[in-house]
Amino acid sequence: MKPFDYVILRAAPRIQRGEFINVGAVLYCRALDYLGAGWDVNPERLKALDPAVDVDVVCASLDQIRAICAGDAAGGPAAGTTISERFRWLAAPRSTVVHPGPIHSGITEDPAADLERLLDSFVR
Repeated sequence: MKPFDYVILRAAPRIQRGEFINVGAVLYCRALDYLGAGWDVNPERLKALDPAVDVDVVCASLDQIRAICAGDAAGGPAAGTTISERFRWLAAPRSTVVHPGPIHSGITEDPAADLERLLDSFVR
């Protein structure tokens, strides 16, 4: 078993109100050289917080996070850093519509399966 860190990604259409829904997760396992992200946006739940929210913009932000995890140039400059730096950058607190919750830890033998477990437990 190897240790891992993760953050749950939150969408807060009106960030100033402090209301959010969980929309994704990022999992980082240094020992297995793994950094992955997954997401599942429920438009109805998101629109309950703000009927005017642009769901496509939220999904585009989540796609960029996935690109950063993959080291894909579409993720911008952060995608070109080390896996550890990418996770720390993604986990850094920010006041944006899509932002990370606090960092939590666990242990894994299969980080991709645990990422799906996190999505099932906290997002779907």
